[in-house]
Amino acid sequence: MADADKHRARIFLHRGQLTQAKAAYEQAVADDRLANDHRALSDSLGNLGNVCALSGDLNHAETCYREVLTIQRTELDHHAIAHTLVNLGNLHIGADHPEKARPYYLEALDLLRTLKDDRALGILYNNLALQEARERQWEQAVTSFKQALDYHRVVGNEEGLAVTYSQLGKCFLDQGDLTRAERCLNNASEHYLKLGNEPAEAAVLRLLATVYDTRQDLVSARRCLERVVSLDLRYSLPELQTDSACLAKLKQSG
Repeated sequence: MADADKHRARIFLHRGQLTQAKAAYEQAVADDRLANDHRALSDSLGNLGNVCALSGDLNHAETCYREVLTIQRTELDHHAIAHTLVNLGNLHIGADHPEKARPYYLEALDLLRTLKDDRALGILYNNLALQEARERQWEQAVTSFKQALDYHRVVGNEEGLAVTYSQLGKCFLDQGDLTRAERCLNNASEHYLKLGNEPAEAAVLRLLATVYDTRQDLVSARRCLERVVSLDLRYSLPELQTDSACLAKLKQSG
């Protein structure tokens, strides 16, 4: 019975029908409790927590993840424990309680270092860096971003490199360090080009245009925004009107 509920839940989730997916996973959880199957219960609770998080029910998601963590600690499944700790940290970030997220992230870091899970470490260091940047802990944020880059390189995570270079560039821009912001954002743009992810490239080019505009390099700023507007049109991006207005203003200034 639980397997049928889980199958239905996956179908609902694939369709984006979160209410139905949540109900199906809740039934799967109830079935797994009756069967006294701890491993299956852990999986069902984790999936239910994910659906709750997606639908914005963060309190219910946290309750699910905490029970999952209790089961995983009993079974000494360190990879799974680290994953759940990260989920709990992400929940607190989503709830705008970053101070509560950090202990979960740091415990997950310790486990992932022991497990030598370089891919997961790259993603987690990036999460930590974003939290530190939000709190304007610039030096620590830059250190964490660079550690994330190191782990992304080890495993060849091209998407991770693109995202982290972009966010590190934004971090430098927020500090007013235009030289290092430009270098990182150009790196991000090159990685997104390699990946063929043009909408993400557009987001990076918007930041680069801000760098050049701040530096009064209007020619370079205009070149970036012309490319951005062309991508807005190609992909029907929601920023088209704002980007077009910024480009028109630059052309008037030039």
